[in-house]
Amino acid sequence: MAGQDASAVFAEAALPAPVPDNDPLVERYLEHVRIEKRLAQRTVELYALDLQKLQANCRQAGVALTEAQNIHMRRWVAQMHSGGRSGRGIALILSGWRGFYTWLGREGLVSSNPVQDLRAPKAAKPLPKALSVDEAVQLAAFEGADGEDPALQARDQCITELLYGCGLRIGELTGLDVVASHQARGWIDLQAAEAHVLGKGSKRRSVPVGSKALEALHAWLAARSVWAKDDAALFISQRGTRLTPQHIRVRLKQRSLQAGLATPVHPHMLRHSFASHVLQSSGDLRAVQELLGHANITTTQVYTRLDFQHLAKVYDAAHPRATVAGLKPPGKQKG
Repeated sequence: MAGQDASAVFAEAALPAPVPDNDPLVERYLEHVRIEKRLAQRTVELYALDLQKLQANCRQAGVALTEAQNIHMRRWVAQMHSGGRSGRGIALILSGWRGFYTWLGREGLVSSNPVQDLRAPKAAKPLPKALSVDEAVQLAAFEGADGEDPALQARDQCITELLYGCGLRIGELTGLDVVASHQARGWIDLQAAEAHVLGKGSKRRSVPVGSKALEALHAWLAARSVWAKDDAALFISQRGTRLTPQHIRVRLKQRSLQAGLATPVHPHMLRHSFASHVLQSSGDLRAVQELLGHANITTTQVYTRLDFQHLAKVYDAAHPRATVAGLKPPGKQKG
């Protein structure tokens, strides 16, 4: 279920109101994951949505939550798949259901987990979308539209530099405060040129901040006082309140189009670009894993595929034998 608290997957949107007749077991379980497992609020909300769907399925089938069997689960998976839900989406839902029934088993309320051996339909894993180095530099160097508020330009340029220069998640970026404190989720140490952030699973990590990002940060801090009120947030709106992820998505999309990029850019695309470009330059997968804050190296390995795709394109364009009749570049061979 870890993937469900990542921002690149779910848009900022109002969650539906809780179902009025939530099963008491569901309420107990949500309280368990919120208090005892100390999961993030967004993760708990997504668990609640998954379990609302489970309750609706059980009501339609005429079975209690504790009576659902593997055959019911398989039927519901088939219905979701035929309804167009992606394999990844189904896998996330099954993960939520599996955790619920594992808890019911520990409570002695079910004898077996009906979701235990159930897997979602396999789906091709798309490569993350990343900008080329030239595109990323073009976006980062863009100073803003003519006539735009200088403070707005300084803020948005700083946001772009930190997303691309540090590979931050959008939640880590919005959590940054101006100064370090016990309450701060994150901050930037200007003297050490390090960003300290709170990532997934409430894990803290430190990331180097490059010279261009530091320049942009100094410029923004100088302009920030124009809007600043009492908010400790590093990135604030013109009203002086902490920026939301949705606000940043809208601003970054607009900025990328103004900068002349053909594709609208979203924050996670800059994180992918950061990882891909560092890997292309260094070849050090472990270092990229540490910089991104991935708990498992397999999560980072997707960038090796992206790196090979880049190398294959260079080969296609540059090697004199790449397009000779009967000769196919690497990655296009069969067998």
